[in-house]
Amino acid sequence: MAADPIQRLVRELARLPGIGEKSATRLAMHLVRSPKPQVRELAQALIDATEQIGLCSTCMTLTAEDPCRLCADTRRDNDVVCVVAQPSDVIAIERGGHYRGRYHVLHGVLAPLDGIGPDDLRIAELVRRLAPVGGPPVHEVIVATAPTVEGEATAMYLARLIKPLGVRVTRIATGLPVGGDLEYSDQATIGRALAGRTSL
Repeated sequence: MAADPIQRLVRELARLPGIGEKSATRLAMHLVRSPKPQVRELAQALIDATEQIGLCSTCMTLTAEDPCRLCADTRRDNDVVCVVAQPSDVIAIERGGHYRGRYHVLHGVLAPLDGIGPDDLRIAELVRRLAPVGGPPVHEVIVATAPTVEGEATAMYLARLIKPLGVRVTRIATGLPVGGDLEYSDQATIGRALAGRTSL
């Protein structure tokens, strides 16, 4: 006997990251009550995205064009490459509008306990970018992985790998967010804020 269409929809939606069974049920109920053209448009958008999106051959972000629009932008600074864990990190940094260099997406961080090592990430592609034959040299790599154990391990690994190439390796600052209260911050965050203090 075929599975109930609503139960099947709930099950498939619940496979998405961050979507539990309750949220999946709510989304499923919304979709089955939506106008059919709207649902078809959503379904087509999902199909188009999975069929048309690939990796940029330069920075490894997700894109429908190769190279991606950021790599194709000649106004960006070629001297600096910001290394991030996921394509969503590129979107977050771009949203701020403060960074005008290049990017490189690792598609994860080192997590030995989960079986994720250097060969599982886009590290080899990064190293090739830093030693181009006849291309513009990169002078600085900014490691912008999260301040987690895995993110820090990835940053340290990249620093040991890249420094011998003669490229400066820096780490994004971490600490208290703007508008944050000290009393609600954890000790590690306060420690980083103190260590990364600047002159006024």
